This record gives sequence, structure tokens and C-alpha cells, in this order.
Amino acid sequence: MSLLVVGLSHRSAPVSVLDRASLSLDAQTKLLQDAVAAEPATEAAVLATCNRIELYADVDKFHAGVAELSTLLAQHSGVGLEELTPHLYVHYEDRAVHHMFSVACGLDSMVVGEGQILGQIKDSLARAQGLHTAGRLMNDLFQQSLRVGKRAHSETGIDRAGQSLVSFGLEQLALGTPVAAWARGKKALIIGAGSMSSLAAATLARAGVSEIVIANRTADRAERLVTLLTEQYGQRPAEGDGTEVLARAVPMGSVPSELTRADVVVSCTGATGLVLTAGAIAAGVEGRVGTQPETARGEVPGTVRGEVPEARTAPLPPVGTGTDEDCPLDLTSVPPGFSVMGEAAVAGMDAATLEQHATWAAGSAVDRRRGGRRGADAEGTDPELIGALAATAASVGRIPERRRPEPVAEPPRPEPVLHLLDLAMPRDIDAAAHRLAGVRLVDIETLAEASADAPMAADVDQVRRIVSDEVAAFGAAQRAAHITPTVVALRTMAADVVAGEIARLEGRLPGLDDKHRAEITQTVRRVVDKLLHAPTVRVKQLAAEPGGAGYADALRTLFDLDPETVASVSRAEESNEKNAKNATIANIAENRGPA
Repeated sequence: MSLLVVGLSHRSAPVSVLDRASLSLDAQTKLLQDAVAAEPATEAAVLATCNRIELYADVDKFHAGVAELSTLLAQHSGVGLEELTPHLYVHYEDRAVHHMFSVACGLDSMVVGEGQILGQIKDSLARAQGLHTAGRLMNDLFQQSLRVGKRAHSETGIDRAGQSLVSFGLEQLALGTPVAAWARGKKALIIGAGSMSSLAAATLARAGVSEIVIANRTADRAERLVTLLTEQYGQRPAEGDGTEVLARAVPMGSVPSELTRADVVVSCTGATGLVLTAGAIAAGVEGRVGTQPETARGEVPGTVRGEVPEARTAPLPPVGTGTDEDCPLDLTSVPPGFSVMGEAAVAGMDAATLEQHATWAAGSAVDRRRGGRRGADAEGTDPELIGALAATAASVGRIPERRRPEPVAEPPRPEPVLHLLDLAMPRDIDAAAHRLAGVRLVDIETLAEASADAPMAADVDQVRRIVSDEVAAFGAAQRAAHITPTVVALRTMAADVVAGEIARLEGRLPGLDDKHRAEITQTVRRVVDKLLHAPTVRVKQLAAEPGGAGYADALRTLFDLDPETVASVSRAEESNEKNAKNATIANIAENRGPA
């Protein structure tokens, strides 16, 4: 076995890189075809989800395989190899199997324990089978990973450690409120009709939304999803309030008008560009709730810009104009959110700078660029200035050199009237929507940040043990399968020897009756089987252990087996598997009927 996986995920690459490196279905098809056409790989499969892109292959050379698969990923993703390489990870043989099983169990997911990955693994295997790029190793690996994932979910409580990406995203939108209570009575717009969109629609339907609108480029898929939702949820009251879920399909051109009605929007399409721009979202919000009044940032209600708050007003002589241009401080360097009035504007400054600014804020124009003096009238002004500062210190306490900035009164952000969940990669919704008033956007990047510190469930350790046991069993089975053709060739050679000796016996004893001939034949075969049983069983056991690949070579050498005979057995097994696989695909297609 020479399994190699090269890929990148949310654990190794930022969302911006994953966004750009995402693969369409056509790109995945071409990647698989190019992978098996390359010299190091004999079979391949691609696992591409919203937060990972991985290329699995059976290779005969490790270094050549890594170089070739990395280059192919860069070519088909459109991200340069130099930029992509720092974010790639590589796993080989047992480590690759361990990685695959961990992915299938949800241990490597953005939301630990989510089960959506099993469907994506199944789709990846079906795609590789349809393109005939999956051989024995890919079939065994992906099918076993599905079994391991199902075992983890059935034997442990890994589901309690996390949820699907959809439910986790909805929880982030709800901001701590139970999703069922938050979603009840809302109107939902689902953009896309694939597996993630269908899951989102079903989740919202169970939560009790009053309406679900499906928008998709292909009308038939949207109508089919509406039919499924109607059959499942449309004919019975939603939990709690007795309302019924109403589902309908609309064309993509109706999305702008539907934005003015929707409370929740979930988007997950295969589009390579933005589906919802910030402008379209703003228009949808404005069309529903009207324009939102805005207050200038950094101004305290009830005060005039440039005015010192009442607690700081001291009788200082009015000198200068007090304009922003006369300010001795660089106001552009003040961090956003800090007040530019009084002492709060210069928190962390020294006392001298603080005094200068206090004078300016009250209407003076002290110019520190002139060495701290204002020219000819400095002699008459400085004593008054010092006296005023002393009076201020006596009334309000010593002026500190460093003081915590005062709270800034900012206009409250309006409660969101439109909740957006973007589960697509690359993103469907413009990230600029984060800044729109009345809008709350949760996307893949938001979910990655929210899940980074999520607590791990105790069941995760149990799942890890399951993965380790299954990896050992899978490796043993693969190593044992590697020696099977040699054992079959050995038994075939023994059967030929028995047949030859029986024929020679018949020539020497032509009068031998059928009963005795059959008894002799059975006896000889039994002797040969008993002699071969212990060695063949033991060699399979030894071959299943790490480092047992050399036992097949030893068996061929000891019994002088023809390598071509062993190879022909292997080709026959592969041919049988291929015929069985083609028959299965044909049966599935026949059962599905026309698309």
C-alpha cells in the first residue's frame, strides 16, 4: 500500500486561501483525470468540501508523488504553487489512513463531530468510481472510512461534541437564543438547492419558520426541494404555535425582491463569484425598514464638538481661535473610539502635553511648535495660565500623567432585521455586509473563529481510540491482501502437481477402478492441503504485521513461483472487482431512472 494524501484545510490555511483554492465539479473531474494520468499515481480521489481540499492517490514513489500532486492542486485551483505550498499538508500510508478516518469521524471538522462529512465522502467516492479513477485502494479506503464514521457516531456521543455546520451557523446567528425559539415565525430565503442548502432548509423547517423560499439557478432542483419540504413539514403544524411551514421556489432573479421580505438568508451555491453584494443587501434592508439615521462617531450627545465637559471647565483666558488646525496634537493618531475632548483624547500622554491640550480645548491656541511659548505676550499670559491650572487641580484633584479614557457614547447599532448565513466556499455573500446597519452576517471565517475555542467533549477520546484501532485493522487487511495473490499462486502450483501425479499414476496403473482412483486423488490432495495450511495461514498473519511485506517475496523465492503467475492472479482479481463495480454502477443508474 502506498497511499498518499496532499491537501489543505481550515487548520492549515486561512479562509482567504481556501476561498481562492476551491474546486468546482469540472475542476475536480479534470484534477482526477490528470492525477491518474501522471506517472506516480495509479488511482486517485478528491475530497473537496467548504473547508478542505484533499487529493488522495495510490503512488509508487513518495517524493515524486508529493511533487506531482502538489503541482496538480496548484494548477487546477488557480493558486500559485509558491503561495499554496506553505499551507499544504502531506500524509503517507498509515498516517494517511489515520487522517482519512479522523475526517470521517468529524474529528478534523471545523465543528467537531459534525456528520455532514460522511455524505461528502460518499459523493467523492461515487465521483471517482464514475470516472474510473478509484481502484482497490480508493474503494477500500473510502468505504471503510464511511463505516468507521458511522461506528463513531453510533458507539459514542461524538454528536454531543458538535453539530453540523448549518446548525452551528444558525446558533451563531441566534446569539445564544435557542434556534427553535429564535427562528419560529421568521421567513427564510435559501439560495441554492444542494446538500447544505437542503440541510439548512430542513433545519429551519423543524425550528418552525413560517415560510421557506428556495432560489436556485436550476428550477427543477428548487421545485424538488420544495416538494420534499412540503411532504415532510408542510402538511403538519410546526412545533409550538400550530403554524404550517410554507415552501415555494423562485428564480434567482427574484432574490432582490425576496430580500425585502426575508428575515433569514442561507446561501450555499457553487458560484465562483458573489451571489449577494453589499449593495443588494443594503437595498433589501432599506426596502424593508427604510433608511437608518446615523450619528457621527466619537461625539457625546448633549455636547458641542470641541467643548470640554462641565467637570473640566476651568476659567482659562481665551486666546486664539480653537480650530482643529491649531490643535497641538496629531488627532489622526488617536485610536478609533476614543474621545477627542479634554484629557480623554490624550490618555497616556505626559502632563505637559495634557496641559497644552486642555488649554486648546477651552479656546486657547498654545503652539508647542514655538518651544511652548506664544511670542511677545507670553509674559502676561503664562502666570494666568499657571494660576488657572492650579485652580483646576485644587478643585478636581491632581492632574494625572496617565488616565484611562472616558467611555465614548456611540449611537446604538440597530437590532439586525436581516440575518445572513454564508456556507459557500468561495463565499457567496460580500464580506462588506458585516458593516451594514441592521444586518448580521455569519460566514465560514466567522464560524472558524467561533469554533476555535469550542470545548471538546469527553467522547472525542473514545473516537480517537476507535480511529487508532481501525487504522491498525485496515493496515493489517491491506498487507494481508498484498500476499493473497502469492498464496493463491502457491496453491495453484500445488494443485497442478497433484493433477500431474494422478495422471502419471493412471498411466502406471491402467486397471485402477474409479473408486480407488477417487480415493487416491482425495488422499493426495488432503496431504498437500495439510502441508500448505500452516505455512499459508502463518505467512498471512506475518504479512499483516508492520514490515511484513517481505514475506510475499520470501514465499515466491522458497517455492520458486513464477512471478507472471502471481501477477496474473492479481490482474484476475482486479478484473473481477472492476466488473462488479461496473455492474453496481449500472444497477444504480437503472434504479434511479432518467435524471
